[in-house]
Amino acid sequence: MPLARISCFLALPVLVFLSSPASAAGDPVAGRAAFAKCASCHQVGPSARAGFGPQLYQVIGRKAGSTGDYKYSPAMANAGFVWSEDKLRAFMKAPSEVVPGNRMRFWGIGSDRQIDDILAYLRNVK
Repeated sequence: MPLARISCFLALPVLVFLSSPASAAGDPVAGRAAFAKCASCHQVGPSARAGFGPQLYQVIGRKAGSTGDYKYSPAMANAGFVWSEDKLRAFMKAPSEVVPGNRMRFWGIGSDRQIDDILAYLRNVK
């Protein structure tokens, strides 16, 4: 029986790692496919421009409402925060809860996995 306890003890760190946020970092390939819905309003990439919505190239780390080629709602222009992955995750789930009065007509993404995938895609767009 002691060998079984040792095996369980050694397996515990592996299980903790597999359930950690690092393993839930998302799949950029799946994120690109999921972003197709977003692409009707948003562009990404070095030559991205605003369209119906602001461009999202290098959005992580950028001040909300700060791209010069898009006319933001007063709510977004005055949001006063920088887009972190956590803030983007919350916004993708419920935009009007993060920035009440924003113009984005979108009900949110209910799947945490899909949000993780889209964030992985946005992190990796070159």
